Amino acid sequence: MQHGRYRFIVGFLAAPVLLYVVFVISPYVQAFYIALTNWKGVSANPQFIGLENFSRLLDDEVFWAAVRHHGVLLLVMPLVTIVIALFFSFLLNLSGGQKGGQMSGIWGSKVYRVIFFLPQVLAVAIVGVLFQTIYRPDETGVINGLLGKVGIDPVGWLIDPNIALLAIIGVMVWQAVGFYVVLFSAGMSSIPKDVFEAAALDGAGRYTLFFKITLPLLWDTMQVAWVYLGIAAFDAFALVQVLSVDRGGPDNSTTVLPLEIWRTAFNFSKFGYASAMGVALFFMTITFAALTLRVTRRERIEF
Repeated sequence: MQHGRYRFIVGFLAAPVLLYVVFVISPYVQAFYIALTNWKGVSANPQFIGLENFSRLLDDEVFWAAVRHHGVLLLVMPLVTIVIALFFSFLLNLSGGQKGGQMSGIWGSKVYRVIFFLPQVLAVAIVGVLFQTIYRPDETGVINGLLGKVGIDPVGWLIDPNIALLAIIGVMVWQAVGFYVVLFSAGMSSIPKDVFEAAALDGAGRYTLFFKITLPLLWDTMQVAWVYLGIAAFDAFALVQVLSVDRGGPDNSTTVLPLEIWRTAFNFSKFGYASAMGVALFFMTITFAALTLRVTRRERIEF
């Protein structure tokens, strides 16, 4: 009986595991191998050069510029997104006080959830084209048009190297907030209402409800959100390609590693060097996720 169960489990898992190995693990292994060669994308037998591509990365200024930009993205984008999403989630779920003996959100909260989630259904390319119009450097742009009405000169949102990356981060936050509003709302909905009602009866205000009750009970959800947003910060390929000047400009002020990988491989046919960048990005992402889960680990609160 026991052997029959094992055979059933193995037979049930064999096909999905095989597909995973072929389409996920195998490409990773091939990328690691290609990173050790000087493959140009066409030769059948690339020359093995060992760690030469990785040593070149150490002296590549564009590579390190992209790494610094990922550092800014990791610092700003997840933090701002989570803070805004938590604020709106609290408003939509718990800030309306008690109605019918239960905690509720502000009036029209169901409609607001739909509005917040709308950016999620838009393709990234559409979002990029939309914000190209919003960020135009003259008064035909939406933001500069509004600034012009109050006497402020137009701002080069995407052509000024000092603010171009921050402008793109703003778009990433705008697009991501809706999903995390829904995620945190689901987390708040899973918290027993008795906890909030008891706190409200004891005289707890909105500040106490948010910081002393909601945040500790949402910690696991916030941990997952931080990892997801960090992975998104290591990507950022599509928005940077669509929004930035000359794909990563001006003067490489907005370039990111996925964009450099694509450009190195398909513009310069240096697939071996691009794979080395990809391997570096892979280990950065894995390290970030592991450190985040380790640092933010807390004892689970049961309720």
